[in-house]
Amino acid sequence: MVSISLPKHSLPSLLPTHKPRNPSSQNLPILSMSSQSQFHGLKFSQSSSLSIPSSSSSSSLTKTTIFAKVSKGQVPSSFTLKDQDGNTVSLSKFKGKPVVVYFYPADESPSCTKQACAFRDSYEKFKKAGAEVIGISGDDPSSHKAFAKKNRLPFTLLSDEGNKIRNEWGVPADLFGTLPGRQTYVLDKKGMVQLIYNNQFQPEKHIDETLKLLQSL
Repeated sequence: MVSISLPKHSLPSLLPTHKPRNPSSQNLPILSMSSQSQFHGLKFSQSSSLSIPSSSSSSSLTKTTIFAKVSKGQVPSSFTLKDQDGNTVSLSKFKGKPVVVYFYPADESPSCTKQACAFRDSYEKFKKAGAEVIGISGDDPSSHKAFAKKNRLPFTLLSDEGNKIRNEWGVPADLFGTLPGRQTYVLDKKGMVQLIYNNQFQPEKHIDETLKLLQSL
């Protein structure tokens, strides 16, 4: 009988050895999410982060911030800006009568000219409703003066250089933030916002919507 002798090794010692990886020594990638939305004067921004580091570190917290802008039913704070003649004009001056405040991108652009002329052509209807019309853009007073003279505009244009009031009122920009927004507000006799209308590419619709609201006040 033939006998076979094996080396004195246990089975595990014949297998290749591997050092186990410690999952706690590696950090998984950090995922981040940010979203931002705007809706008629309310701007909601949210930033959150999710991280899965070592088991010893604490989880991150989600932070939410809401920026309140001018919204329907609100009485916005008064502001003072220069008009096309260089005179200072305050919003509070018009309290006691309805006011149409419309923000537009710039003097002399085709759409802004069309909108301004539509307000001009319907100006008697606004007067009949007892309302004042105020146009606001970031152009300086001299630009406003030339724009008003060229197009025979009978209403006030205010210069919001630096877009401070536009930002405070929360007028949303268009085309991924590259084009200043076109937004109209109708304030009643008490200064309360009754309508917010936004339409960048149909400027004449602003006149129809504001008159419709004014006639119901």
